[in-house]
Amino acid sequence: MVNKVIQLRCECNEYPWGKQGHESLAGTLCEKTPGNGFTVDDSKPYAEMWMGTYPSLPSKVLETNEDLQDVLDKHSNELIGQKVIQKFRHTKLPYLPKVLSIAKALPLQLHPNKDLAAKLHEKDPDQFTDSNHKPEIALALGPFEAFVGFKPLQDIQKLMELEPLQKFLPKIKKPEFDDQTLKHVVETLLKASEEDVRKTNEALEKLPKEKFGKATHIPELVARLSRQYDVADNGTLVALVTMNYMQLNEGDSIYIPADGIHAYLSGDIIECMARSDNVLNTGFCPRADRNNIDTFMGCLTFNPHDTSEALLKPRSFDGSKNGKTQIYAPPMSEFNMLATTLQDGESDTIRPIAGPSIMIITEGEGTLKAEGKEHKLSAGYIFFIGQGTEFEFSATKKMKAFTAHAE
Repeated sequence: MVNKVIQLRCECNEYPWGKQGHESLAGTLCEKTPGNGFTVDDSKPYAEMWMGTYPSLPSKVLETNEDLQDVLDKHSNELIGQKVIQKFRHTKLPYLPKVLSIAKALPLQLHPNKDLAAKLHEKDPDQFTDSNHKPEIALALGPFEAFVGFKPLQDIQKLMELEPLQKFLPKIKKPEFDDQTLKHVVETLLKASEEDVRKTNEALEKLPKEKFGKATHIPELVARLSRQYDVADNGTLVALVTMNYMQLNEGDSIYIPADGIHAYLSGDIIECMARSDNVLNTGFCPRADRNNIDTFMGCLTFNPHDTSEALLKPRSFDGSKNGKTQIYAPPMSEFNMLATTLQDGESDTIRPIAGPSIMIITEGEGTLKAEGKEHKLSAGYIFFIGQGTEFEFSATKKMKAFTAHAE
């Protein structure tokens, strides 16, 4: 008989874009996991805490230090369930949740679709470590900035009429500015020389705000991104001229489809994605770290074309007894995310889920009751919950829980 509720310990990456030391929620939550043995060093940036079974940074069972995947392999029927095993044809978790703490822009990137991912994995398995796609959601835990998808075409067209940008337009102008024109602009910006990028960024920074129409943030962000990376970084032009700049607040969420261009800029988020770590980078990183621009352009899609299309709005979760839990359900099959918010003394019961879950507490204190046992909860506590398990949250101090699951 296996326990269906398993407390986990997780690890945190130290990428340069992460928040420093105890300013990083990812690092702080990792440190707060009891018995983890992880200590935050205030001289280091902590970027991502991973929760799950992806082999690069797998979660361990807190009590025994076993690899969670080994436990799932031994007890796959009880913990994952035949429904999910048959759906995904393996006994691995089909999703990868993370906590991200972002101090400066992540690389300008997209995640290849399944077809391209399979080809890239076969050709270069060291860099592309799996053959899966990687659609994802990002759920804001506070103020969060991101570049996501492309602006409406007419907005990009107006910006391209600015004198410093006109040289990046096609030589032969079509009667309408369409996705093919946009593709030419993005490719030309990505392939522009350092000198061209530097001069263009410097010229944009000097233009008065009113010249930018709706995009009055551009001059200020040119300066900010140039400080973070380089005034000659091609990503700055692509992001500011062609992409949606989004400022989100706690509880807001965005959905990034496979092949969707994006770059997160600042904030603390819960991120969840299909089980993959494949990425193509073309900006906000050293030139040596950038992937082939032709490969990038070959799988780039031109959706979404508006911020409203990128937003993923939560709805009430019908499996919540007291209505304290919302569900973020992206248009894909690998996972959904539950967000439970309880004030002091409140509780909520979650119906049995027909697949595996991973739950993290980001703030507050309370208890988790499941299978006749009670488990202490506090910020940084992370649990795997096996399929078919009803569980109840009770808060002694205002508490927030996020539960990724597959069904």
